[in-house]
Amino acid sequence: MKRLTLIVLNWKGLRDTRALLGTLRLCRAPAGWTLHVLVVDNGSGDGSAEAIATEFPAAEVLALPENLRFAGGNNAGLHHAIAGGADAIMLLNNDTEADPALCEKLMQAIEQHEGPAAAAPLIYYAPPTSRIWYAGGRCVPALGFSGHRGLRDEDHGQYRSVETTGYLTGCCILARREVWERVGPLDERYFIYAEDADWSLRARRLGVALLFVPTARLWHKVSSTTTESSRWKTYQRLRANWLLFSRHAQGLGRVTWLPGFVLQQLALFAWFVLNGRLEGARGIPRGLWDALLGKSPAEVTP
Repeated sequence: MKRLTLIVLNWKGLRDTRALLGTLRLCRAPAGWTLHVLVVDNGSGDGSAEAIATEFPAAEVLALPENLRFAGGNNAGLHHAIAGGADAIMLLNNDTEADPALCEKLMQAIEQHEGPAAAAPLIYYAPPTSRIWYAGGRCVPALGFSGHRGLRDEDHGQYRSVETTGYLTGCCILARREVWERVGPLDERYFIYAEDADWSLRARRLGVALLFVPTARLWHKVSSTTTESSRWKTYQRLRANWLLFSRHAQGLGRVTWLPGFVLQQLALFAWFVLNGRLEGARGIPRGLWDALLGKSPAEVTP
């Protein structure tokens, strides 16, 4: 039997992690595979690790001494899973709830694809909605653009076929061990956000197919740790995407990405203001200014 390790990163999110682990108990293993849940506690210091180990004895708990943020915490889990002999690894946000067929459908799509592949499911806003959060992604560094397809649309059956997509969301990524080893871990130079798009672009350059699998379903409690339109979140997303496009734009895109990106930020600023989301709007000018000055996101509190 092959082992599929599910890495769940927890940081002071015991309530969400409990809910997710409850749904993972119902998940079916793909034929020929066993499921192994690895909870990485990202230095919570609030008793989360101990509570999870007690309440979910079938799950393995890796307690880190400090918060390594999203990339560092998941990378610790990746290294641990690979050292433990995992044949495939899934990164899975703790603020999600899984459909019983999640692992089965994702692995089936990867096994049926010719060549190396990684996969992500159809993701809805938190249950019991059928409102879409992710139905594949578009990422065009030359235009300074990335975004979820189908965002906020109701699911009317418009996405039902496995297809390649522009990037996979770090909310849920499944790939075989050899793909993780070939592409490498998440880039820890990102303070927060865009690590998944960076990994996806690196994978694409190496010929790894990125598969959107709509028959695999997940529900995401979006922004359970930050306000959706908070100044901090808007600022950090802008800074992460600035870094992403500056690194991955090639050829003529090295010239075009910045004007395209700035125009999109100005449009977003106007949208925030018109909709009364002034906190979100305030993060944009500060983010653009700090990016131009080369300030690290870790140095400021916008």
